[in-house]
Amino acid sequence: MIASPLPDLVGRQRECAALDDLLAGLREGTSRVLVVRGEAGIGKSVLLEYAAAHASRVKVTWGRGVEADMELPYASLHQVCAPFLDGVEDLPQPQRDALRVAFGTAVGDPPDRFLVGLAVLTLLTRASETRPVLALVDDAQWLDQVSLQTLEFVARRLLAEPVAMAFAVRDPEGQSALAGLPALQLRGLDAAAAGELLESAVGGRLEERVRDRFVAETHGNPLALLEFSRGRSAAELAYGVDASSAPVVQVPVASRVERDFAGRLGALPAATRTLLLIAAAEPIGDVRLLTRAATSLGITPDAAPAKRPA
Repeated sequence: MIASPLPDLVGRQRECAALDDLLAGLREGTSRVLVVRGEAGIGKSVLLEYAAAHASRVKVTWGRGVEADMELPYASLHQVCAPFLDGVEDLPQPQRDALRVAFGTAVGDPPDRFLVGLAVLTLLTRASETRPVLALVDDAQWLDQVSLQTLEFVARRLLAEPVAMAFAVRDPEGQSALAGLPALQLRGLDAAAAGELLESAVGGRLEERVRDRFVAETHGNPLALLEFSRGRSAAELAYGVDASSAPVVQVPVASRVERDFAGRLGALPAATRTLLLIAAAEPIGDVRLLTRAATSLGITPDAAPAKRPA
């Protein structure tokens, strides 16, 4: 087991221990499922990355929900299964045919969802015969419906196979997703850990009053602590997250993070903003496709202004 969390996972010892336990059980041949829940910016994705980084002697596969893909059936399921598709031909014929149609490698009527679920379960189980399998699914609230249902089907039917699944779900958007599965609820960091993270971000000690106000206004949300402190001086931090007279505690942390990002984007050159928009719309992370799209709009694909620290 891992004795301590990664250096940047301040205040998450309990959560890291839960993932260490999942990995230890997986290496011993025990199936495990865990749903990490919490608001935007609370640290769900970082915890999945922690699990991946510590999954030695384990085959790791990822699926990531994308809001733009929610209307594309089986899009997210294909991500999870992609490393194991060489084994499709060895599946029982009904399962093989259903999965091939679902993934668009064969033509046919819409596949029976039960057969697709069995096919994925068989695929992961057989892959685990050579090495334990860890399936990590981030932003599960944005999975297309059939992918979510299929992965939940698999999660509920794992028995003694060395297969583990960990999901990250944003609340409140995903409150109904994966209901009833073992869950780890993330809250904001406590005052001590939040203060430590904030001071590490600004690179020095802050006056206690300033630090405590900042922590209180962000409710200990790690992303908010890091993003709101970025590029701000100690004097600016003294005024808190929002220097207006409005009661900032009434504004959701996620909304304030989005507003802060929007302000930074507005300061970038127009060409860079357009390039970031293209990158956000590009569905598969293909750099060549991104470059062609930028060229067609007369934009030089230079993201340097967006990469510079704020």
